[in-house]
Amino acid sequence: GKLQDGFALDGLTGYSRQLVPFFAGHATARMIVLTKSAGVDNLLDLDHRGHTILSWSLNPPEVVRQFEAGTPPVEARIEAMQRCAAAGYPVRAVIMPLIPIADWRDAYEQFIETLLVAVPLARITLGGICSYAHARRLMDAKLGRTNPISRLLDGHGETSPDGRSRYAEPLRVEMYDHLITCIRRRRPDLEIALCLEQRRVFEALGLTAAIGRCNCVL
Repeated sequence: GKLQDGFALDGLTGYSRQLVPFFAGHATARMIVLTKSAGVDNLLDLDHRGHTILSWSLNPPEVVRQFEAGTPPVEARIEAMQRCAAAGYPVRAVIMPLIPIADWRDAYEQFIETLLVAVPLARITLGGICSYAHARRLMDAKLGRTNPISRLLDGHGETSPDGRSRYAEPLRVEMYDHLITCIRRRRPDLEIALCLEQRRVFEALGLTAAIGRCNCVL
């Protein structure tokens, strides 16, 4: 899911109708699919036995409109999540990358409320920008060198020991803390994870028990 969308071409290929039954037939095998797709018709009548875990990449509508050109609206993705949850699939959400747009606190709070009311999530994973130099160059080529994310990284970002560009740690902690507060207000039982974060950020948020429990693991 890091380099491609698991269901981007499923409407044309129908390969989910081969993969989901394949994993359903194995007692210990599981498949985790990360997608932005809203096209889930191929999935709904399959006997998946809970062995396929479906995860959606999401962000508030304001972020999607500005940074995710050509992708399905977040409202359509949430509807797809509802349909798959109703069909018995374990459903997760990945909110990444968090982007501190204007009024980001209100935007993310309203979005979290909408998502958690609509979908019975099994896990939610949060993550910020964490790009190697090549990925940063691709982003700049697509969005322009002065795009809002690059300006933030250049002005207030940092390069972590693993070589990734990230927002400054205080901003990351501030954003995570706000979203975690919003999540726990609505779903105090929901498992919360962070993607590709450093241990001291987990420690600052009281999430050390969640280390190693992000979206891509069972």
